[in-house]
Amino acid sequence: MADLSNRRPLASRKSGWAARVTRWLAGTSVTPNQISMAGMVAALGAGAAFWAAGGSADWGRALLLVLAACLCQLRLLCNLFDGMIAVEAGRGAPDGAFWNEFPDRVSDLLILLGVGLSGGDPALGWAGVAMAFLTAYLRELGVNCGRSTDFSGPMAKQHRMALVTGAALLSLAEPLWQGHGEVLHTALWILVVGTALTALRRAIKLVAALRHQV
Repeated sequence: MADLSNRRPLASRKSGWAARVTRWLAGTSVTPNQISMAGMVAALGAGAAFWAAGGSADWGRALLLVLAACLCQLRLLCNLFDGMIAVEAGRGAPDGAFWNEFPDRVSDLLILLGVGLSGGDPALGWAGVAMAFLTAYLRELGVNCGRSTDFSGPMAKQHRMALVTGAALLSLAEPLWQGHGEVLHTALWILVVGTALTALRRAIKLVAALRHQV
């Protein structure tokens, strides 16, 4: 039986539309692992669209930013439905634990580096990747130490994707003030600092829990 204790709490999982899509997917030959792989493909597309948008202008840039925003959300939908097919539809595979985690790290790398390249600041993109990896590491470290899974923010995965998606769409208004890339660059700084605070918060909570465990 799947371990539900390591599952990220999502309100969308209980929604009617998610249940309907899950039933439809369960009636096809698509596997949870394939959906996880599709999430990486969506992230690759999002990262590439962000990167390309950095060197584009006018309608071309606008279309690339909208595409990037949509693909970021598609990545999250893949994250949602791979778990729902595996658990709710009972179609989990022996290697499902790998495909539940590995694609998330690849997706974070592709998207955040793409945002950094879009603004001509790949180092900042790599900083975002490092902080995202650190938060995931601390979550898994807590589990390995016998603690409950910590999905706390302020910049957990869904918060990072919401920020990046919102920044992409807000960037569409940059021509109004003759801007080009400032919104994404600022959002990436917020993401790096917020994710660092998330890692620190998880570390403090884990140490406190270990010190007080019986």
